[in-house]
This record gives sequence, C-alpha cells and structure tokens, in this order.
Amino acid sequence: MELIRNFYEGSIFVYGMSMLVMYALLALLSFRGVLRFKRKDRNTDYNCMLNSELAPGISVIAPAFNEGVTIIQNVRSLLTLNYSRFEVIIVNDGSTDDTLDKLIHEFELQEVDFAYNERIKTQPVKRLFKSVNVAYDKLLVIDKVNGKSKADASNAGINAAAYDYFLCTDVDCIIEKDTLLRLIKPFMEEEYKKVQQVGEPCPECGFVHIVEEGVRVIASGATLRLANDCEIDQGVLVRVRPPRKLLPRFQEMEYIRAYVLGKMGWSMINCVPNVSGGLGLFDKEIAIKAGGYDHKSFAEDMDIVTRMCQYMIDNKMRYAVRYIPTTQCWTEGPPTMKVFSRQRTRWGRGMAEIITIHRKMIFNPRYKKLGMIVLPCSLLFEFLAPIIEFTGILYYIYLIVTGAINWDFALILLAFVYLYSVMITTLAICWDQMTQRYYNSWREVVGLALMAFLEPIIYHPLIVFFALRGYWFFLTGKKSNWGNMQRQGFGQRKPVQTA
Repeated sequence: MELIRNFYEGSIFVYGMSMLVMYALLALLSFRGVLRFKRKDRNTDYNCMLNSELAPGISVIAPAFNEGVTIIQNVRSLLTLNYSRFEVIIVNDGSTDDTLDKLIHEFELQEVDFAYNERIKTQPVKRLFKSVNVAYDKLLVIDKVNGKSKADASNAGINAAAYDYFLCTDVDCIIEKDTLLRLIKPFMEEEYKKVQQVGEPCPECGFVHIVEEGVRVIASGATLRLANDCEIDQGVLVRVRPPRKLLPRFQEMEYIRAYVLGKMGWSMINCVPNVSGGLGLFDKEIAIKAGGYDHKSFAEDMDIVTRMCQYMIDNKMRYAVRYIPTTQCWTEGPPTMKVFSRQRTRWGRGMAEIITIHRKMIFNPRYKKLGMIVLPCSLLFEFLAPIIEFTGILYYIYLIVTGAINWDFALILLAFVYLYSVMITTLAICWDQMTQRYYNSWREVVGLALMAFLEPIIYHPLIVFFALRGYWFFLTGKKSNWGNMQRQGFGQRKPVQTA
C-alpha cells in the first residue's frame, strides 16, 4: 500500500510540475508572439492589400439553424466586411423557425440553378438562392436537409465555395470589419517567403525552374470574445465591455487565456492544436483532400485541423497553422447554466473522440510535432486533467479521513497552485491589453482580472464536472445532439421611451 501511495504521489508531482512548466513556457512564447505581431502589424499597409487585384478570394461560410432572432443583422454584418474579393454563404441547415423566410424577404432572394459540386458528402441540398438586388450579389443562401451538426452544414458551404480559401464562422458572431485582411495575411506572408528561382537554367528549356521551399499555411485563427452586454447596432460593434453576469464573465476570462496566452504561444512553435469553429480561415484544397468536417464529431474544429496536418505530413509537405492575438470575433456565450452545461459536456465528449480517433498518431515520431507535441499535450493536459483532478480530490479526502495528511504541506501546495493559476490568468489579460485595449477603462480590466481569484473555487470545478460528464457520455454511448442555444439577440435598437 505504501508503494502504491508513493508511486501515485510521485506521478502527480511530476505531472503537476510539467503542467506548471508548460504554462510558463506558453506565457513566454505568447509574450514574444504578441510583441512580434505588434511590430509587424505597424509596418503592414492593409490598404495596399485591400486594393490589390492579387488578393486571394475568400468564401465566408456561416451555418444557420433556427437563428431567426439574429439572422438579418448578422448577415448584414458579414456582407460589410472590409475585403476586395469575398462571398458570403449562409447554409440554412433545415431550420424550423422563420430563418429562411426572413432571409428571402430581407435580401430579395430567388431560387437559382447553381453548379453545386458535392466534393464532400452531406445531407441533401434542396435549393440555392441568390438576390435579385445587386447590392447583395455577394450573398448565396443554401437550403438543405438538417444534418444534425454544424459540420454537415459547413461541408455544404465548402462544396459551394467559389474561392480557394474559406472562413468558417457562426452566424450569430459579430466579426470585425478587417478580419479577412488580418487572417489572410499569414497565408500571404508565407507565399512571399518562398524561394521562387533556384539553380542554373535548365539545359532543356533554358529557364530557371521555380522551386517552392516555404511552408504552406493551411489554417489561421484569431481571438474570440463574448458579445454578451456589448453594444451592437445594426451588426456593428459599438462598445466592448465585459459581460455583467457571472457565468459569461468567467467565460470571457477563459477565452482570453485560451487564445492570447495558449494558442498564441503554441503558434510560435507551430503546434496549434485547433482553430476555433467560431472563426477560422482554411485552405480549401487541403480541407477537401483531408475529407472536410466530420459530421459525426463533437469536436469538428479540432478534428479537421488534425486531419489536415496529418494529410500534409503523409504527403511530405511542410505546413503551418497560425494564430493572431487580436480579437476579430464576438460571439454570444451561454448565459445560463443549462446551456453552458450542454456546451461543455459536448466539448468533453469531443475531446474523448479526438483522443480515441487519432490515438495511433500520439507519441508517433513519424508525425513529427503533431505526434510528439500537439496530440500528447492534448492527451496529458486537456483530456487527462479532469480525471487527475477528480482522483486527486478523492485522494485528499482519503488522507483526511485516515489522518495521514500533512496539513502544513497540503496548505502550502494548495496556496501555490491557487496563486499560480491567478498569475497565469492575469498575465493573459495583460498580454491582451498589450495587443489592443478593447475596454474603455482600467476599472473594467481590473474587474475582469479579479475573476481569476474566484475561478478556481467557482468556475473551474464546473469545467471539470462537465468534462467528466462528456467522457461518461462517450464511454456509455449515450445519445446526445448539438442542441440549440436560445439566442438572446443582439444588434437590436433599444425602444425609445416616451413621456
């Protein structure tokens, strides 16, 4: 028994120290990444990119299921993006409310014959619509049978996309005007770095052959924030503020840490585990060759990036997945515990699926960083973390009941872990402020940072519980669906009060 106890405590100590070191390294890498981004961003002429005829075309794909509350304002927001060559594809995924009717009426849509090429298998597409009004000529609406997942709708949008790159987002998101300019920049930077002419002229043709030695960017992403309590008028973000309610405020803090510190840090060593389903720009050719989104997956955003990376490695092509620290997308976060629990349980189940499906690549040196860093870190520090925390709590209870606990050491350890967690979150908020000051006052920044002191006590236990619940659903094969978050609606003008 003593041997088992010593082994368990030693293993937990090594695991805990590894996690602390990982977060410290991510903080340093993200700090360096933010500084590098700011330096490059100051020297970038986005007007030149905007006016360039060589700018790559982008298809903006937004699935919609029962989004009648916000659909019009959000589509208008997408149509006003600041970019030269883009289209907006709204995929009505079998909505049972008035989503499609509102779209048809508002944007003067008519059914059209469209060369729809089903390169990725989806549920049947019933109709396609274009506007008779030239003001909306960038808009394409697809009406299809419900596929019971965002992935199926996204695949239908990819099939209809006219351009080489596609931006996948949620129709309830508010996207910054310059999002396409910023997200396409990593793709264009790598193209510019490629060596175009190498060696002596060919004796057969007399020309120097073009040789591409750069990496191919296959995806890029940016920070997401919550739109809850922000002021949004006619699809335009007017005023950013932290959510007032406790649950969304915790989520805002979590998103900043996950994106600005986490994914930005991983981006510095080309080990980004996933690009958010809320906002991600992808190379369409590689996405299609990798099979598109898995419509059965509960973590389709991580799954498609993993399979795209796997495809590149299998075909001996160098690739990169990039992240930028600026917030380019605001989304409506779950405002109630019921909706939040459904979301996080789905995320937990999705993580279990990812680890299971791609288990053969984990610790497989053939898959380089994907097999030796990305997936192992997802396994150890994402998937196993809730399990280890839960067993740790049970072990603490056992020590207390048996009187074997060293209270002095236990309290010091708990205080250290607690303060370290607060420090990491505070650093993430500081890095975010370095990138751009989104809030109007330091009072709002400090108010958000103070949530870090409550997170380990209130919010984090919920995350652990819902993750374990998702694992349980996965193990037992319990049927569950994606659900539909009841939108509160934003972008609506407040009614004018009369005397």
